Amino acid sequence: MNVLAYLIPVSLILGLVGLAAFWWTLKSDQYDDPEGDSHRILTDDWDDAPPPS
Repeated sequence: MNVLAYLIPVSLILGLVGLAAFWWTLKSDQYDDPEGDSHRILTDDWDDAPPPS
């Protein structure tokens, strides 16, 4: 039962670290353009294949 005295605070700290990391990603506009990538993969503008000759 003594192990719970260590596991509960460690799990709360890790949860707070995860919540802080998520909050930081929200504040730094990581999720600003969720539809841009889905439209960008459908275009041929940045295709890595060489142009046909």
